[in-house]
Amino acid sequence: MNAASDLNPAELAALLHFYADAGVEWLVDDEPVDRIAQFEAQKAARAQAKAPASARERSPQDGASSASNGGSASSRRPGAAAPPPATTAPVSVPAGQAVEAARSAANAAGSLAELKTAIETFHGCNLKNSARSTVFASGDPTSGIAIIGPMPNADDDRDGAPFSGRAGDLLDRMLAAIGLSRDGVLMTNVIPWRPPGNRMPSAAEMDICQPFIERQIMLARPKALLLLGNFPARFFIGGNGTIHTMRGKWQTVSFAGMEIPALATFHPQELLAAPANKALTWQDLLAFQHGLQ
Repeated sequence: MNAASDLNPAELAALLHFYADAGVEWLVDDEPVDRIAQFEAQKAARAQAKAPASARERSPQDGASSASNGGSASSRRPGAAAPPPATTAPVSVPAGQAVEAARSAANAAGSLAELKTAIETFHGCNLKNSARSTVFASGDPTSGIAIIGPMPNADDDRDGAPFSGRAGDLLDRMLAAIGLSRDGVLMTNVIPWRPPGNRMPSAAEMDICQPFIERQIMLARPKALLLLGNFPARFFIGGNGTIHTMRGKWQTVSFAGMEIPALATFHPQELLAAPANKALTWQDLLAFQHGLQ
């Protein structure tokens, strides 16, 4: 087997792309991590949090009494491994309280910079516990154009920026074809944290994240939205249609007293999986370009 040092840059890039396409998302860490011990410690912490108050508030004398009855550390079987140290498990916040906390944090933000800080310091959504990065909007919020995807993928989560990796490169070419660039538009996602395994967010997770994306739109006040994929199209336009039935038609998005024209088309990731849809996407992009004039 060839060592990485034997490969040239092009071969290394091809290998990394192969790993990404195969679903490999993490490189080997410098130090080993006992995930089983971490999981057991988190289970113990959750069990402790759910225990009745009387059990949690047991006095130290109770522990000393049990030790005198044969439960002391000195009576542990020789060679037995010590239990893993307890770690603090993420606190689970009831969905209703989390939605209210998200709405309060979002409404308190008077600028996109303040909103970014509010999202980064928000701990009421379970998606944040498993994500590597909080992926916030990038680009020019004064451009009048917002391009909105569903949620971060593995590349976005790793880089901490929306529309990264191969899908982002394709989107750059799509925008260039109609005279736009990622630096000249606002680019964001409905959900700021990558769901585990790229699964769809639950209804509760969507409700928690909704105040943040709505506040982004309210602060940026775009004149047009380009919605990429099923999820943002349904989120903003409504209904249960697919991107095949919702794409290519200008529709009006109404919320918070604003009326914003929006057009939906395929997400670049969908085009990588089904290149035949590029022709339809090109028609949609031309319609979007014409609508901006």
